[in-house]
Amino acid sequence: MQIAFDVMPLMQSQMTGIGYCAAGQIQALTRLHTEDAFFLQFFSQKDPQIWHESLKPYLRTNVTVQGVRASGYRYRLLSNFLPIPYRRYFGEAAQVTHFFNYIVPPGVSGKKVVTVHDMVYKTFPETVRGRTRYMLDTGLKRSLRRADAIVTDSAFSRTEIVRYFPWAAEKIRVVYCGVDLERFCPLTEAETPQVQAVRTQYQLERDYFLYLGTVEPRKNLERLIHAYDQFQKGQVDPPDLVLAGGKGWLDSGIYGLVESLHLQKQVHFTGYVPDAAIRPLMGGALAFVFPSIYEGFGMPPLEAMACGVPVLTANAASLPEVVGEAAVLVEPDSVSSIAEGLEKLHTHPALRRELAAAGRKRAQQFTWEASAQQLYQVYQEVCRDK
Repeated sequence: MQIAFDVMPLMQSQMTGIGYCAAGQIQALTRLHTEDAFFLQFFSQKDPQIWHESLKPYLRTNVTVQGVRASGYRYRLLSNFLPIPYRRYFGEAAQVTHFFNYIVPPGVSGKKVVTVHDMVYKTFPETVRGRTRYMLDTGLKRSLRRADAIVTDSAFSRTEIVRYFPWAAEKIRVVYCGVDLERFCPLTEAETPQVQAVRTQYQLERDYFLYLGTVEPRKNLERLIHAYDQFQKGQVDPPDLVLAGGKGWLDSGIYGLVESLHLQKQVHFTGYVPDAAIRPLMGGALAFVFPSIYEGFGMPPLEAMACGVPVLTANAASLPEVVGEAAVLVEPDSVSSIAEGLEKLHTHPALRRELAAAGRKRAQQFTWEASAQQLYQVYQEVCRDK
């Protein structure tokens, strides 16, 4: 087969979950299927040298880069209203083209696959950036009609898509995301200096609970901060709370809450964490906390589990589907439930050891190779259909 990928999610300076999902699947697909030809397609106004640096991890003998010097956002916006054909820029060589970020533009040659990660813009529109919400409001319905197959990350997300677009049900295929078990694995004793270096870099002198992800309302961080405040008042020497990740949409209330509760010494904001620092930061945590309101999959808890770190997460959306029984599950809308979960993890070392072992075993069920093979079956299916 000749398979094209829209790799715009890989071109961001600070990659998000959509980008990491696309990256894992693309790397596994191109490695497993050397008999096929793959095309990396994108718009960018940056210098071509920057293109190749961004895409270097994905280059193989069976991979061709197809970059167009133009604004991808502008094309995506205009093509919502004007039928500017995608093939005008990228030709007609591909038998199937996969778009990883919700929108299939008009005039794509061959079969079309689109990943729709979740329906948060419908279920919790107030938590979504206005520009993103507008793009989906104006373009998603047509995108789903153009697609020959719709891929989503979990059974929960499939249910959500059908809830809002019932006519698309027969097109939807669940393909779980994965975790890189070579990158995310328990730290060895020899790596202790790396953990200490990261602790020094972020001024972490005590044990800590770690959240890692975008700092935005959907991640339920205000309730987490209130829960941490409630938890730490009853402790002699409580661990700190580290909120690691880049700034998101409507985040000012999160930072302001820490100040109003006078928790500046206990709650640490690291900003965006570079890839090299993620595993030492994660591996050094007492526990990983992720009480998100809504996730289509939820990769960070799975990555923490692969690192042998005990996890607290919400019993909502796709998260129970991902973590199974290998995590402490809490009510995301209950501050006291989250606080109780923090206390349970802090005061029961045996529970932490049990969850660390169970989490590693659970994470091994989600590999990028398995994800890629599921995705490849979708490509084969749509190419068989005439």
